[in-house]
Amino acid sequence: MSTPTAPPILPVSTTATATATGGGTAQSQAPIATPAFRAFINNICDTCRNGLAQRRPWSELLDRSAFSKPESFSDATVRVRKNYSYFRVNYLAVLALTVAVSLVTHPFSLFVLLGLLAAWLFLYLFRPSDQPLVIFGRTYSDTQTLWGLIALSVFVVFLTSVGSVLISALAIGVAVVFAHGAFRVPEDLFLDEQEPSASTGFLSFLNNAASNVAVATSPAVVAAARG
Repeated sequence: MSTPTAPPILPVSTTATATATGGGTAQSQAPIATPAFRAFINNICDTCRNGLAQRRPWSELLDRSAFSKPESFSDATVRVRKNYSYFRVNYLAVLALTVAVSLVTHPFSLFVLLGLLAAWLFLYLFRPSDQPLVIFGRTYSDTQTLWGLIALSVFVVFLTSVGSVLISALAIGVAVVFAHGAFRVPEDLFLDEQEPSASTGFLSFLNNAASNVAVATSPAVVAAARG
């Protein structure tokens, strides 16, 4: 009586299955470069902190004994230019505070702007370049995503109440800055110490943040490509 033989075991390759599953997951869920996002936020916080450290004392800005009416429009213009050169960080802080207060008092505009910022960050800036954007089964290229975000930004800023809130806040802030600069006598200010520079100041984080994002994102992109 012959002994029954076991059926042959066929080799099963899990590489294709894992690759197909991983590919579908990668296209349906584009991972966010978390280290790049963290570096971006940390760079903005550090640069804002360093910029605010260069501000002039607020007591010097609000010294009532240094205020007087300008003799003419040209005198007011000279005062504004000198005061801005000396108090530019304080003035930018006043503008930022004005915009922040205006947005807090208009929650809808604040939420819309936060949503727009999140769309730019997670759909374009920190989305790995090798992961196409897939929405409702349709794939969008980087160019299509960029133009779509630009169109969305134009619609939000210029065709909704968000634009009027921002413009009103900026107009109030600029009016306050110009009024202070025109009535503040700059003779007691040490203007020679202040050397305007394009690479320093309160808004220098724009260039630094862009460069740091590129540096921080590149390792994540390389790792994704190797994976």
